[in-house]
Amino acid sequence: MEFKSPVYHVIPVPIEKVEPNTYNPNAVAPPEMRLLYDSIKADGYTMPIVCYYDKEHDKYIIVDGFHRYRVMLENEDIYEREHGMLPVSVIDKNLDQRMASTIRHNRARGTHNVNLMSNIVKELQEFGRSDAWISKHLGMDKDEILRLKQITGLAGLFKDVKFGRAWRPAEEDSQEE
Repeated sequence: MEFKSPVYHVIPVPIEKVEPNTYNPNAVAPPEMRLLYDSIKADGYTMPIVCYYDKEHDKYIIVDGFHRYRVMLENEDIYEREHGMLPVSVIDKNLDQRMASTIRHNRARGTHNVNLMSNIVKELQEFGRSDAWISKHLGMDKDEILRLKQITGLAGLFKDVKFGRAWRPAEEDSQEE
């Protein structure tokens, strides 16, 4: 039989039938949880929750996607919009393989390249997006945006910002020799 990836069989599952696993070491900080909420609010669920189906208890045990599950669990607007249904992709593996899968999913997400993020901030500024817009839509605080701007060069990114005059250099009375 030919292998077919589970993502080709995504099914809607009532959130009440979905449970977290007991071994996931991943944690998401509050700012990233807000960004995940914003992402699901704006784009919907674009990735299914990966689960193992426990036939004995008629429950779907999360392998990957706990924080996407939490967004629906903790936000009535998302729950109502999605009619309480989570998109689930089912894998059929033993517990040890599910544990390994959870870790692989967590670690495979990687990190953002600072230079690429700097270029994205620069391009968004060139499109006319404000720091407030970038902060809201990319989940960055003002200090992070400033640091990323510094990498690509401040002058061009601040060309339209008005600055007050804190001091004026004194005029030199004598000419240099």
